[in-house]
Amino acid sequence: MWKYVAGSTLVASLCCLPSVVMVMFGLATVSTGAALSNTLYWGEDGYGWFRSTMLLISLLCVVVGLVFYFRNQGICTLDQAKRERRKIINTSLLVISSTYVIYLLFNYVFLTELGIAVGLPWESSRDSYMFWK
Repeated sequence: MWKYVAGSTLVASLCCLPSVVMVMFGLATVSTGAALSNTLYWGEDGYGWFRSTMLLISLLCVVVGLVFYFRNQGICTLDQAKRERRKIINTSLLVISSTYVIYLLFNYVFLTELGIAVGLPWESSRDSYMFWK
């Protein structure tokens, strides 16, 4: 299940991750990486669908991971799901909230700091997203 959680975090961060990776490995200049990140994150140049699509795919990854997890736990029918309702709800809430926290930390802390370290102009976003101030 944690593979799906980690995978969903990576998918949800695809608006910023390619820019950082491409600049880090020298596949793109800083200005190209910044332009790509602005295009994917803010939806410029007709890419308004990209971010919401990636968030939807990441949610589907979490749901599929939960279904596989519960099926491996022996909860396969609706009657079994009704009996194990408390376990399903608690596990689902834990997974969804931890996925969201991991996404926030990965995207707005780790990738932002890594992007600034490789030269991307994200200092203003660091100041606006510093929720730990």
